[in-house]
Amino acid sequence: MIRRSKEPMAITEAELTSMTRELEDMHQATFPSVRATLGEFTDNLAHMATRARSSRRGVLLGVGGVAALGALAACGSDDKKKDTATPSASASGSPYTGDLKVVALAAALENLAVTAYDGALKRASDGKLGTVPPAIATFITTARAQHADHAAAWNGVLTKAKLPAIDGAPLTITQGAVDALGATDSVASVVKLALGLEEVAAQTYTFAAANVTDAGGIMTAATIQPVEQMHAAILHFVLGEYPVPLSFVPIDKAVKPDALTK
Repeated sequence: MIRRSKEPMAITEAELTSMTRELEDMHQATFPSVRATLGEFTDNLAHMATRARSSRRGVLLGVGGVAALGALAACGSDDKKKDTATPSASASGSPYTGDLKVVALAAALENLAVTAYDGALKRASDGKLGTVPPAIATFITTARAQHADHAAAWNGVLTKAKLPAIDGAPLTITQGAVDALGATDSVASVVKLALGLEEVAAQTYTFAAANVTDAGGIMTAATIQPVEQMHAAILHFVLGEYPVPLSFVPIDKAVKPDALTK
């Protein structure tokens, strides 16, 4: 990353407003397809709990729309790292298994982002972050609404499968994120926290697209992932950091299914 300047904002309000508008345009353009592919996903729900994991390579080759994330197959092919991270590894007593555990994980992660952005807005209104540029508040509100849309969509899959919707963020990383939010005292500190969560979300979707077995689930993860990447890119610009395009999206920050505590 190339750093241009320090806090609180390294870009103008006009620049951030323009980026936020483009972000919302992207969300509005892609979210209908998310709902459509999730519809296809739910058509296969009866088979998810019992069918064996199919070859990810075969599934990926059959889904042309995942070409934009062509590196995903490579990201998910390292069997040495899958001992405890595969979607089929369910916590004792958990109602979520297989692909549906990844769905629950995604819903929890989206809820965590909503909680973080709600907390940021509350701290701003309480005067705990100093002067907050209006464009920052607009971005936070926009990103928060998009995460809420994604969470609702994933929870819709769970309820159609007659499983409990994910309420809150039952994840091993949640308390740390809440504690970090409580320690924020400036726009920059909130932006850095949000950036970390967005990068985790983007990498988790990369992991999910390479590890779920259903084509609808793969397509959904692959469609939402670029939106999370754009959230992160905008936050990098706010901090004065120029994101370097990656040929392969890493998954070292991805939250794996065993992080789900419910």
